[in-house]
Amino acid sequence: MFIFQKVADLQAFLHAARAEKKSIGFVPTMGALHAGHLDLVQKAKSACDIAVVSIFVNPTQFNDRKDLEVYPRTPEQDVAALISAGCDALLMPPVDEIYPPGIDLTVQLDFGPLDKVMEGVFRPGHFKGMATVVKRLLDIVEPDQLLMGQKDFQQLSIVRDMLRQLDSPIRLVMCTTVREPDGLAMSSRNTRLSPEMRRVSPVIYQVLREAKTAFQEESAHKIEARAMQKLAASGLQPEYFELVDGITLQAVENWQDAAFVVACTAAFAGTVRLIDNIVIKGSE
Repeated sequence: MFIFQKVADLQAFLHAARAEKKSIGFVPTMGALHAGHLDLVQKAKSACDIAVVSIFVNPTQFNDRKDLEVYPRTPEQDVAALISAGCDALLMPPVDEIYPPGIDLTVQLDFGPLDKVMEGVFRPGHFKGMATVVKRLLDIVEPDQLLMGQKDFQQLSIVRDMLRQLDSPIRLVMCTTVREPDGLAMSSRNTRLSPEMRRVSPVIYQVLREAKTAFQEESAHKIEARAMQKLAASGLQPEYFELVDGITLQAVENWQDAAFVVACTAAFAGTVRLIDNIVIKGSE
């Protein structure tokens, strides 16, 4: 595996690969890699000739500076894991390689309602920062395929809309959330859970599954209220639990309201904020 800190060096490597007609799959990450990330890398390697990963803790998508400061960083372990997963090239750039001084790379796109609901309510500015860094990384790597996990469903939806607006040829691939044996979605933040909160957190997936079972018979409003109550009763601090159209992210009330429905939730487990979702009807 080649490790690059300079954008120009990675681009030279990829230019040579393209000259040999090799396809490129790209997995952007913020490090502290777990089995979910490695699953994306392995899928990229299976689908494309070259698997490229970036590790960059993007400061512009943290609306809480304390969250940025405590975000886990494990570069040595990450490198070892990527080698074992078959990664071909890793970009680990300093901030000024991604955001060169004096150049405003901020994405100026209108995502309509996509960035204003759910996470957009509780994390103002997050999606503009996310879209900006993803656009910057895509401009650097120019992959054939972009692989992202389902766990960050709203993020994925906004990236899909960004690619549409930019008329990008890049194919976005959504990969199923990888979970712990007890159902907790794998996340870099899980390492910060206290033993008590780690024991409690799988209730998030339980409640999502219950919503999927109940939706054909009950209204979304009733399901959402019960889910919020159960999450709170477990000791979590839920922020939202919503059943939404999987394309528009707008609320749905009944089974027949949309062909593709996703249940999305966010909750604090102590000081650690966890998000998760499950497709409860249809698919992309």
